[in-house]
Amino acid sequence: MEYLLLQVLNGVQLGLLMFLLAAGLTLTLGIMDLVNLAHGSLYMMGAYIAWTLIGVTDSFVLGALLALPATFLLGVVVEAVVIRKLYARDHLTQVLATFGLILFFNELVRALWGPAGKSIAVPGFLNRTIEILPGVPYPAYRFAIILVGALVAILLAWLVARTRLGMLIRAGASNRRMIGALGVNIELLFSLVFGLGAVFAGLAGLMSAPIASVRIGMGDDILILALVIIVIGGIGSIKGAFIAAMVVGQIDIVGRAFLPDILKTFMSSSAASSAAPAISQVMVYVLMAVVLVWRPTGLFGQRT
Repeated sequence: MEYLLLQVLNGVQLGLLMFLLAAGLTLTLGIMDLVNLAHGSLYMMGAYIAWTLIGVTDSFVLGALLALPATFLLGVVVEAVVIRKLYARDHLTQVLATFGLILFFNELVRALWGPAGKSIAVPGFLNRTIEILPGVPYPAYRFAIILVGALVAILLAWLVARTRLGMLIRAGASNRRMIGALGVNIELLFSLVFGLGAVFAGLAGLMSAPIASVRIGMGDDILILALVIIVIGGIGSIKGAFIAAMVVGQIDIVGRAFLPDILKTFMSSSAASSAAPAISQVMVYVLMAVVLVWRPTGLFGQRT
């Protein structure tokens, strides 16, 4: 039971990181009708910017806090220079253009930081374990990720449901032409939404950096999982992204933890260890297929 609890917490931690990435992606796709394959590159840039600022300030917390407005500014610049020209284009053009952005950011990182990966050390005050239950230790940094992710999820829910900006975001997701006709500055709204999405992606990147390597292309693989999450949850739905991220996190982590023991009953240990991660990933895609068959708009997507 202790091992199960630890793996469930790991699933929650992964789910919250994925929610941060998927939340920004579902906002841009739901409001702007923009297929942004470069969202994972913002995740990568957030990690590299944080690595630089942490080195300059010699403080993890201060460097991370400074990385957030820097990532927001990067998102606003990218939206103004490149993304704004794609709104009126078809999705295929958006896919090709944002794929070009992936290549650009990968080469930019190579030029600025070099081809070698970077590492961010876990801050000293979190480089320990805490007892979540008597006799059940858990890494303090992973628990901090859960707390920060949960706090951001609550703040985002408040922002979307209780503020004027949130009202405009919800209205834009429902009918962006109508809010434009009512006098809302669409360009400013889109810039803010894209910058906000960049902040969430950058936050996920910098928080994952101490437990994973900071490397070129680190956002490419995780982008696929984020797309699966917003498809399951429903495009444009923050609630759907959160619930889908929690479910996907549990399937991935718990599946990897317990499937090897199940598979060992009818195959060798090495084969079971190799097959378990692949089966866990397949289960996520099967879930997406089932949801799309049952509800094509996703769990909380709007029916047309």
